[in-house]
Amino acid sequence: MSTEKEKGWVCSDTEPKQISSRRAFLQRSAIAGVAGAAGLSGLLSLGSPTAKAMSSLGQDQEDERDGVTKRDTEILIAAEIAEALAVTTYTHIIETAPFFGRIPSDDQGYLRGARQEEMSHYLLEKSVTGQPSPYTVFFYPKGMFEDAQTTLNVLVTLEDAFIAAYLVGVRNFSKRDLRVTAARIMGIESDHRTLARVVGPDVAAQDGGPIQKITGAQGVAENTAPPNNNGYERTLCWTEIDQAVAALTPFVDITAAKAAGFDVGKSFAFDPFTPKLPNALGDFISFAGC
Repeated sequence: MSTEKEKGWVCSDTEPKQISSRRAFLQRSAIAGVAGAAGLSGLLSLGSPTAKAMSSLGQDQEDERDGVTKRDTEILIAAEIAEALAVTTYTHIIETAPFFGRIPSDDQGYLRGARQEEMSHYLLEKSVTGQPSPYTVFFYPKGMFEDAQTTLNVLVTLEDAFIAAYLVGVRNFSKRDLRVTAARIMGIESDHRTLARVVGPDVAAQDGGPIQKITGAQGVAENTAPPNNNGYERTLCWTEIDQAVAALTPFVDITAAKAAGFDVGKSFAFDPFTPKLPNALGDFISFAGC
């Protein structure tokens, strides 16, 4: 069985930033990213709100005068993969997980709202790259969606990874507006992590509840009280987007899924939709946020 360090979830001073097991996945994402950057200007309508927002990216000074860079696009493509995975995860919790119908209505509302938000993030990122996610079919650990403990462990693990990945964007995006946007999305992913931990104690006894401990990306079973148990967001020591890609590879690649012990007998397709956010005040509005 792989250790947490081998899976890329925890810090290691000696771990190289690129290893052969993740090169093919990253390379495919990068190729898609380059294509997206090259076709960006022709893919956006000049009259659309997104195009107007994108035009403001070129108004920044100094290193931010040019268009979206190759590195920016690689980060965005990786983010698209993560958001497609997130949408698929929330969709199947809502539609197929037995425990969902027995948790309180406010918990159900959180999960439904998170699905809408993740879809909105995906579409925003896709509007910048001009490319869909190169991966649209996902694999999960055994017991996912059937067992509430497994479902919440995986959900919190993914949200931990999404938070750390967007912090990579905050660190490495070339544009001020992209860095701010990454921080704005990361804040929502942090909400999702906390609210997923809120669900644990509300799981019904017949579904294995109440769940008092949930294991996230760092492999430690953490008490669900308090659900907001971070003083600062966890970076997972990630500084480059390929570290996030490596951690998510078992969810998208059948060979890596088998090696991780995932259930490769089942796969789950990403089904895009038009999201409806709950409050206009919390909508994207623009890259400036106002």
